[in-house]
Amino acid sequence: MASLFPVIFMLLVVLGLEACSYLLVPKGPQQTTIRTALMLTLASCYLMWMVTYMAQLHPLVAPYRSPKLEF
Repeated sequence: MASLFPVIFMLLVVLGLEACSYLLVPKGPQQTTIRTALMLTLASCYLMWMVTYMAQLHPLVAPYRSPKLEF
């Protein structure tokens, strides 16, 4: 399965970025809000990328050529 490696690799990258965003957000009254926003943004971007990537690898409708028209 050659298509599984990029999905898992990007998942590990996003999880690393989420861990960094959790640990490196400065202390303050909005710390939880900033953490939540960053982690939700990263998760949403990953899901959008993964769905697009998998849809291109395994399309539901196979492409077809239209019949050649000759005049």
